[in-house]
Amino acid sequence: MSTQTLSLFGGAITATAPSELIDASDLRQIPDTQEVFLFPESSISIIVEILQRVESSENSDAVKFHFSSLAHDNDAESSQVVSVDVNPNDRGDPTPSAVVLSGIQHIRKFNRTALDEVRILMSLYRVVEKGIDLIVTFNVPIVSEDGGAVDENKFEVVQNQFNVFIRSLRIGDFNLFA
Repeated sequence: MSTQTLSLFGGAITATAPSELIDASDLRQIPDTQEVFLFPESSISIIVEILQRVESSENSDAVKFHFSSLAHDNDAESSQVVSVDVNPNDRGDPTPSAVVLSGIQHIRKFNRTALDEVRILMSLYRVVEKGIDLIVTFNVPIVSEDGGAVDENKFEVVQNQFNVFIRSLRIGDFNLFA
C-alpha cells in the first residue's frame, strides 16, 4: 500500500498516511481547527483536531477525557476504553510523545434502529506550553448498516496505518498554536 506525507494545517504538522485518502474539505466545510480525511472504500475517517488542553496532570486521564467527549458528541449509547499506552517520541524533535487509546463506541447513526460498532483509535499529543491538546482519531466501523464497515483483516491494516501515522506525526511549527 502506498503512502503520502500529509501537510496538515498549512504545513505546520506532517504525518505519513495512505495515499488514497480523500480530503473531506474538498466535499464539505471543515472547521479551521480540524483536518478530516476519508477512506474511499469504507466509512473509516481520520480527524486531526486542535483542542484546548484539558486540566489533567495524568496523560491517561486526559486521553480518556477526550474519548469520553467524543462518545458524548457521537451520542454513543455505550463506550469502552480497551487500552491506553504511551508511544514515546525518540526522534529528537520537540513533538510530544503520543498517548494512545484504543476503544469501542456503539453509535446510532442517522436515526437508524441498529447500533453501529465503531472502533476508535485515538492519539493525544499534549503541547503543554501552548495550552493545546492535539488529537488524532481514526474512526473504524466494524458493524454498520451503511455498508462501510470493515472486517478484522482490514481493521488490522488500518491499525497499522494508524501506528505509522502517529509515529510519523511531527509538529514542525509550534506557532500554529499561538
